[in-house]
Amino acid sequence: MTVGDITPNKEKGSGRSKHVADEKAPLLPKQQDEDAVHDEFNGASFIGAVFNLSTTIVGAGIMALPATMKVLGLILGVALIIFMAFLTDASIEFLIRFSKAGKITSYGGLMGDAFGKYGKIMLQICVLVNNIGVLIVYMIIIGDVLSGTSSSGVHHAGVLEGWFGQHWWNGRTFVLLISTIGIFSPLACFKRIDSLRFSSALSVALAVAFLVIILAIAIFKLISGTVVMPRLLPDVTDLTSFWKLFTVFPVLVTAFICHYNVHNIANELKNTTQIGAVVRTSLASCSIVYIMTSVFGFLLFGDATLADVLANFDTDLGIPYSYLLNDAVRVSYAAHLMLVFPIVFYPLRINIDGLFFPSASPLPQSTTRFAFITSGLLILIFLGANFIPSIWVAFQFTGATAAVCLGFIFPAAVTLRDRHVISRKEDRMLAIVMIVLSVFSNMVLVYGNAISLLKKNQ
Repeated sequence: MTVGDITPNKEKGSGRSKHVADEKAPLLPKQQDEDAVHDEFNGASFIGAVFNLSTTIVGAGIMALPATMKVLGLILGVALIIFMAFLTDASIEFLIRFSKAGKITSYGGLMGDAFGKYGKIMLQICVLVNNIGVLIVYMIIIGDVLSGTSSSGVHHAGVLEGWFGQHWWNGRTFVLLISTIGIFSPLACFKRIDSLRFSSALSVALAVAFLVIILAIAIFKLISGTVVMPRLLPDVTDLTSFWKLFTVFPVLVTAFICHYNVHNIANELKNTTQIGAVVRTSLASCSIVYIMTSVFGFLLFGDATLADVLANFDTDLGIPYSYLLNDAVRVSYAAHLMLVFPIVFYPLRINIDGLFFPSASPLPQSTTRFAFITSGLLILIFLGANFIPSIWVAFQFTGATAAVCLGFIFPAAVTLRDRHVISRKEDRMLAIVMIVLSVFSNMVLVYGNAISLLKKNQ
């Protein structure tokens, strides 16, 4: 499947794309246009775009993937990761092809073109719900890793607590405050996504380091004969275990969601025709990381694999330097999430601005509005991470559902709407499959979570 040029009416020359002048276009936009945000810059490199898109993909989803192997077994689990990579590529191809046909360079603009202003508003709301939820989860995980957490009366010590003991300065609130002021705020203040290419490269490197450590531990335990062969196929014994298989779909969707940043990255490329190669390279690289992390994580912990595999790294692993390696895994992952934060924050700010200030000038041109939205969102996320003790259930109800809309339902709906009459029969069939699979899986997920909550309250 080929992902084409996202930006129409471009001249190719010297590896750089330039806008063709439109003699009928107004010199100044009458209302805010997301497409104009990047007009002042289109010098991003291919490798920088790959790092930024890969960082968008590899967030917190990677740590839940070993648990999907526990549900699906290795063979079906690996097959579904590959299937989701191809399905993600297809959905992004839909976005890019219809954006090119409509001469549109933003996801919101594409939804507006297909379904009017309410379609664009739906997209912006989903980005708001998904990205705020994701960023709060990131910050909660960082707090858990560095400062520790308590669950069901059991306290899991954080890295800083393990090193220095309990003090006010390594408590959760203070650590998150320092992280917000010293790391998140400076990185969130960049007005171009390409400016984050170096932090994205470091983030990808940290994710690879996380994988290498897990791989080394698993190989050591394999050689020493202390690893039990994991289950290859799902253990389906009744209707309940069958329905449970579908609960992994939103986890896999969340692991591959990156659609809200594809246009932002493409608009800054030197040559926008490279966006197809950027998407395929990023998806292939992340799929390899996902498969290896899932397989070796499940191999390492077997049926004891927790929903958050990071939580498995707080006990003796039965190998030399166990606690040192535990800390290396947790610190590398916490640092990875800190550097993923601004990549997810960037489209959130753009869509919030478009939702609440649709008639204003482009956001980068207004320093006051830029600072107001940035600081307001950071404060909201900081408060959410400190006052919400655990949002995994809420994240499944809202974040995963919004992610499914962004990743599959909206691209499929645009394809079925086919405003520019360019969809093929196979495109429409695939779009229907995307919608049915997304809706069905999320209904199963919501139903399962609702039943679990009712049982807990009884």
